[in-house]
Amino acid sequence: MFTSPHRRDFIRTAAAGSIAGLGDLTFLSRLQPVTAEESRLDPKLVRLEPNIEPLVRLIEDTPREKLIEEVGSRVQHGLSYKEVLAALLLAGVRNIQPRPVGFKFHAVLVVNSAHLASLESPDQYRWLPIFWALDNFKSSQAKNQQEGGWRMGPADETKLPPARKARQAFEEAMDVWDEPAADAAVAAYARTASMNEAFDVFARYGCRDFRDIGHKAIYVANAFRALQAIGWRYAEPVLRSLAYALLQHEGDSPAKRDGAPDRSGRQNSKRVADIKDTWQDGKPDAAATAAVLSTLRQGSDSDVCDQVVELLNKGVAPQSIWDALLLGAGELLMRQPGIVGLHTLTSANALHYAYTTCSQDATRKLLLLQCAAFLPQFRASMRNLPKEPAIDKLEPIAAESDASPDWVFADVGKNRAAGAQKALGYLKAGGDPRSLFNAARILIFMKGTDSHDYKFSSAVLEDYYHATPEVRDRFIAASTYWLKGTTAIDNSLVQRIREALKA
Repeated sequence: MFTSPHRRDFIRTAAAGSIAGLGDLTFLSRLQPVTAEESRLDPKLVRLEPNIEPLVRLIEDTPREKLIEEVGSRVQHGLSYKEVLAALLLAGVRNIQPRPVGFKFHAVLVVNSAHLASLESPDQYRWLPIFWALDNFKSSQAKNQQEGGWRMGPADETKLPPARKARQAFEEAMDVWDEPAADAAVAAYARTASMNEAFDVFARYGCRDFRDIGHKAIYVANAFRALQAIGWRYAEPVLRSLAYALLQHEGDSPAKRDGAPDRSGRQNSKRVADIKDTWQDGKPDAAATAAVLSTLRQGSDSDVCDQVVELLNKGVAPQSIWDALLLGAGELLMRQPGIVGLHTLTSANALHYAYTTCSQDATRKLLLLQCAAFLPQFRASMRNLPKEPAIDKLEPIAAESDASPDWVFADVGKNRAAGAQKALGYLKAGGDPRSLFNAARILIFMKGTDSHDYKFSSAVLEDYYHATPEVRDRFIAASTYWLKGTTAIDNSLVQRIREALKA
């Protein structure tokens, strides 16, 4: 169980110390804790566990310009990283409406991405992503307030199904897009289901439709990964928010019509039965990867999915298909760097995570097929999309034997093509991927200004290892089209943190 720091810990003078090498924080001990009056909970709000509620209230109620100092003070007095992460996620799901699944809701979507960035970073930088996410939450909270002040209320206990029927009730409600029934059912389901069982269910609904440019699948992956880090006991409000997000749609119930966003999911649910039971026994095939990549460039979603089924049944390994999908996503970003292009990669990351994590064979097949279907739909939504550059034609710029990541990032963000060619040259010359990735993350911390900077970088740096060695260097080279370079200006938040944490 988490244990909040005792009240007396907040009022006694702290010994000198620092957060991740950022400086002496003794001065922060002068900040006062939240009072009992301030911590009283509105009965119209969803209740959280007593051990985390005060910290969530602190994040909710502290003005944006003071939050970093307040949290820094508590860290100095023993508040753990895990507690901050949990409170940040719960503050987000309680205070930010998950519709549309994006925009201001990135304050929630980005929590796991910030956590992954923190885990993979050099020690002295590990608090920076979390402080950034705290500040980002306050921005989204303000936007949510301006747009009507949505907040999650308590579940209606009189409408919850019995535990033994919770999963069935939830699936039935999701199938017909019934929001009130799904909310009641998921509250009951979260109290009894295991994380693994629930993930299989949510993974299926997260990939079933192409709405919100992949954010539904992204939310499923990021929500469950964050819950892995903070503890399943916090699942109920997170899963209620997630179910509500997954039921986002336009017009009348999608269950009653043949909407374009639902079509590929329905077709692929049928295609799943056409894939042989031996589909996991296939062999790697570079020619198959090239063939799928070619179809992704001009074929429809049905064309690609039919091809995937055919190749799997001919004995091609699923990994060869995933290689093509990752390359295809990277190429779309190269051809049109922007919001839509970057989501080809973050969506592929989420769908691949779900594919490797869920246990149901049919769901795994569906996730692979839906990733194949999403990419042509992304391509169709990218207006005036040029035909070049092609990721398999990218030529490296030769690197000197002593080339460093700085050599690569000098062009990233300034000359995208040169940055990608330098990244490819650096890696092909034996450059250390870990050093390149550390530099990429630090540049995000120092110069990132948007949730997408964290979401994108965490996704692509992870997926480098999900591609085979033959294609991964090209994949990460394409990803430099949306990373930060050394010539970008430092963001104002880093400067503020430096000032705030000075002794």
